[in-house]
Amino acid sequence: MMAQYLEIKAAHEGALLFYRMGDFYEMFFDDAVAAAEALDIALTKRGKHDGKDIPMCGVPVHAAEGYLLTLIRKGFRVAVCEQMESPAEAKKRGYKAVVKRDVVRLVTPGTLTEDSLLEARRHNYLAAFAEVRDNSAFAWVDISTGAFHVMEIAQVRLGPELARLAPSELIVSEAKERELAQLVSDFGIALTGLSRSAFDSTGTEKRICDLFAIATLDAFGTFNRAEVAAMGALIAYLEITQKGKLPLLRPPQKESAARTVQIDTATRRNLELTHGVGGGRAGSLLALMDRTCTAGGARLLERRISSPSRVRDVITARLDAVSFGFDNMRLARDMRETLRKVPDLDRALSRLSLDRGGPRDLAAIRNGLAEAERLAGRLQSEDLPDLLANATGGLGRHGQLISLLDEALVAEPPLLARDGGFIAPGYNTELDEARKLRDEGRGVIAGMQQKFVSDTGISSLKIKHNNVLGYFVETTATHAEKMMSPPLSETFIHRQTTANQVRFTTVELSDLETRILNAGNHALEIEKRLYERLKEAILDVAAEIGQTSSALAEIDLALSLSELASTENWVRPRVDDTRAFEITGGRHPVVERALSQQSGEPFIANDCDLSAEDDAGNIWLLTGPNMAGKSTFLRQNALIALMAQMGSFVPASSAHIGIVSQLFSRVGASDDLARGRSTFMVEMVETAAILNQADDRALVILDEIGRGTATYDGLSIAWATLEHLHDVNKCRALFATHYHEMTALAGKLDGVDNATVAVKEWEGEVIFLHEVRKGAADRSYGVQVAQLAGLPDSVIARARVVLDALEKGEREGGATQKTLIDDLPLFSATPVPRPPVQKSSKVEEQLAEIIPDELTPREALDLIYKLKEAAKG
Repeated sequence: MMAQYLEIKAAHEGALLFYRMGDFYEMFFDDAVAAAEALDIALTKRGKHDGKDIPMCGVPVHAAEGYLLTLIRKGFRVAVCEQMESPAEAKKRGYKAVVKRDVVRLVTPGTLTEDSLLEARRHNYLAAFAEVRDNSAFAWVDISTGAFHVMEIAQVRLGPELARLAPSELIVSEAKERELAQLVSDFGIALTGLSRSAFDSTGTEKRICDLFAIATLDAFGTFNRAEVAAMGALIAYLEITQKGKLPLLRPPQKESAARTVQIDTATRRNLELTHGVGGGRAGSLLALMDRTCTAGGARLLERRISSPSRVRDVITARLDAVSFGFDNMRLARDMRETLRKVPDLDRALSRLSLDRGGPRDLAAIRNGLAEAERLAGRLQSEDLPDLLANATGGLGRHGQLISLLDEALVAEPPLLARDGGFIAPGYNTELDEARKLRDEGRGVIAGMQQKFVSDTGISSLKIKHNNVLGYFVETTATHAEKMMSPPLSETFIHRQTTANQVRFTTVELSDLETRILNAGNHALEIEKRLYERLKEAILDVAAEIGQTSSALAEIDLALSLSELASTENWVRPRVDDTRAFEITGGRHPVVERALSQQSGEPFIANDCDLSAEDDAGNIWLLTGPNMAGKSTFLRQNALIALMAQMGSFVPASSAHIGIVSQLFSRVGASDDLARGRSTFMVEMVETAAILNQADDRALVILDEIGRGTATYDGLSIAWATLEHLHDVNKCRALFATHYHEMTALAGKLDGVDNATVAVKEWEGEVIFLHEVRKGAADRSYGVQVAQLAGLPDSVIARARVVLDALEKGEREGGATQKTLIDDLPLFSATPVPRPPVQKSSKVEEQLAEIIPDELTPREALDLIYKLKEAAKG
């Protein structure tokens, strides 16, 4: 056995080997040591190898999925080695024959299909990047849903695409593995290198054609050699990991970067589109907008948020679908109730195609298609917009399959086919008979006993069972002679004689015994056979089921966005090909929700107008104190543009958006210690990317450019950046800064306007109004914000002294830095004032003794008068 293990392990050096032994997957040697630590399970030993103990650990087969998930998340790959025959079959080849085993699947992050290993509401992409001469391409597939896409991109765009799709695993040529290792590691993606032959465009084309059973790729469109290489590499890797059992993939869809808004990695992070600041969904735009009822609808929503469209007709069609739901809210809510009953058709279909499914996947297909039929019937009488009409046309096509599955399956089938009991009674006569024997064996035996009593006239005759003889007929010695004489002796065959009893059998009883003993296995074999037939019936129409699933997701998303718009008071934006950007009463959707839930405070809405002429940009230069809401204002306008172009209503009173081609955000920053970058360096790298890429259709939001260096260095960089955006990029932009000197640019550059976030001072404190107004702030109120943050009073007092001196020196124009320092004594020499000890007043003493819940209204009124008198005293 160990020789077999070592041979199989040698063929899968890069993976832990789950070696099936009965009801356990066992691991040995270094695999056992690594797995025991990763899974926190006991490490034992079994036998010796080269004179040393062999480390061993194992996990139960029935619980393997949970252990697999842990290992995958910790960066392992797992080769699952199954027994290909039973021990009884092995013994037929010889007493010491080893059970045949082989690896049936290589489990990697990008090739998961089980529900327990996946997030239902997110795609799990496996991606590949290929270069062929001067061209490069990026392809990705989700084998759990069948989605298959490819696009031509330059290597410099690989990072943004990885940020957009967040694949679990990326396949590259071994020659590119080291070059791309750092980039891929930054995204937490598993990197897999394949040989160059896997990317050979000639061989890969044949691989793709064989998979889809077509003669030429022209049936799917025109692909260059790099795109073919990337797609073919994916299929080659699936052949390796799935051991030739390829998943059910949809025809590849060619995407174009020109059809979607380009959003770089930093912008996705800054705007928290699909992940919040903590790394999970909480606090993200996706979490706020997700009111979908189906897993497919949720995955479609994430795709739309990650890839807003820049094609006006596409955007308009999506908005029309949302408007239909918004205008027909009662109908929309009825349909959403139906959608809530729709299982995940895509993943059930994928598991069935890979032989990893079970009876519940058959039931999921049945239930999902039945709900689709109901939706189709309900919508066919409606005057639908084009997108919903096209989707509805793909729903009601499966009446025959639904009837078959409904007739064949019980309402709630078990998880595994080997458990049996999923075929409905009455569907198959042979199965019903086998079940009757299995479940009613005693009754059948009792009936045969009554027949034998009637035939022999011996009322004491019994049919019994033991482990040696099996079933037998038993009677007393007194009646035995009768049964051994003709004509009964022709039926009853003598088996055994004891002191007081004689035992017989019959051909009929022996046959019944065999059938009873085999009935359970026979029933299970019949059910497995019927399972295969039902599975094939489903896979025969897999393409049509895939279309139904896509249609359900499209309807679900449109109706969920209409529900969201209705409950959150959002409006339909006007989206066109102009360079308009006019938002009235705009709000940040995530911040507004947080305020409502935490304090009940209303969100202060603000207007923004960045509409630009054809030959110029328009920039708002935003000043005002920290904590006043500048960053929120910047982000909300970027989000409103994104939401409009993904096809959603937006949080505003009105919105007119000229299509945005690129979205750039540089808001907030942190050190990148792994690459040796300071906060300022990260800021400059991100700013450089914007200035080098933004076109005249871009929307750019920048916050505090230059703050990470010396004052005049920072001011000069911010100044030059704003001029470049205005003169060269000519884009629409929001530029927040604390460098008030820059407000002078509004008078020099035609496309720059000053705006400020209003505040009010009262008794030395600053009150944030969160209102954006035209004009410039006179100062930043930094000391007041520091006081709100809780800095010690002595520090605040000292800061005011230093600030007054610095401002005075600047006004007078003659004070040098050295003079100011000489005039200001060292902080350490300044005594820290102790806060005075406060004596409690009479009012406070009386209040301390009061229990408000015990006061009547009259007593409370009397108390107020008493406290007023005490305050006068």
